[in-house]
Amino acid sequence: MPKTFADKVIDFNRHLNYLGKLPEGFQVLNPYLDNLETMEVMQQFYHKYYNDSKQRRFIVGINPSRHGAGVTGVPFTDTKRLESACGIKMQSAHTHEVSSVFIYEMIAEYGGVKDFYKDFYINSPFPLAIIRQTKDGKWLNANYYDDPILFEMVKDFMIMSLKKHISLGLDTSEVFVLGKKNAEFIQKLNKEVKLFDNLKILEHPRYIQQYKSKEKQQYIDKYILALNNSK
Repeated sequence: MPKTFADKVIDFNRHLNYLGKLPEGFQVLNPYLDNLETMEVMQQFYHKYYNDSKQRRFIVGINPSRHGAGVTGVPFTDTKRLESACGIKMQSAHTHEVSSVFIYEMIAEYGGVKDFYKDFYINSPFPLAIIRQTKDGKWLNANYYDDPILFEMVKDFMIMSLKKHISLGLDTSEVFVLGKKNAEFIQKLNKEVKLFDNLKILEHPRYIQQYKSKEKQQYIDKYILALNNSK
C-alpha cells in the first residue's frame, strides 16, 4: 500500500536527529528522543488529520518552541490545544505556548481543525527546538537566525529538512512564511536551492500575541484571507 501523508510525516519525525555542530551556549532539544509519549501523541495527531494522500499547502515556522512542538511534537501546538482542539491528551507534560493560542483561534475561524489540517501542513526549516544559555545560566528559546554562526552551522540541515517536507506531498507554488526575519532567511535559502515559487509573508503568531494583541482579530482576518486565496 502507498504511504499516506501521515505515514511520511511520522517517518520523518521518527528519524529526526541533528548531529551537526552548534556554537557554544546553544543546544538542540529532540522531543522524540526525550519523551516516549511525544512520539505517541504525534503519531495520534497525524493519523487523525493526515491519513490520506492529499496535497497540502505549506506554512513555514522558524523552529519549535520548547513549550509547543518541543513537547508535543506537533507544530504550534501546546498540550492545552492538543487536548482541547485536537482531542489528544498528554499525560507526562502540561504546557502553554503563546503562539499556539493565536494559531488555534485562527484555525477555529478557518473552519476548525479537520478543515484546516486537510488543507495545510505546518512545520519549520529547523524542525527541532533550539535553546541558548544566558549569562546567569538559564536556558531560553532561541531562533536559528539569532546568531550568524548558528545559522551557518544549521543551514545544510535546514535545506535537507525543507526538501524532505516538500517530498511529503506539498504544493510549492505558494508557501506561507511566518515572521519577517524568518522570511529573509527562507528567501536566501530559496534563491540558493529553488524550493518554492512564491513566498507569502505573514506576521509570526508570537509577535502578534506579544505586541499586537489588541489588533489580534485583524491579524486573524489577514491570515484567513491569505489562506483562502491560496485554495
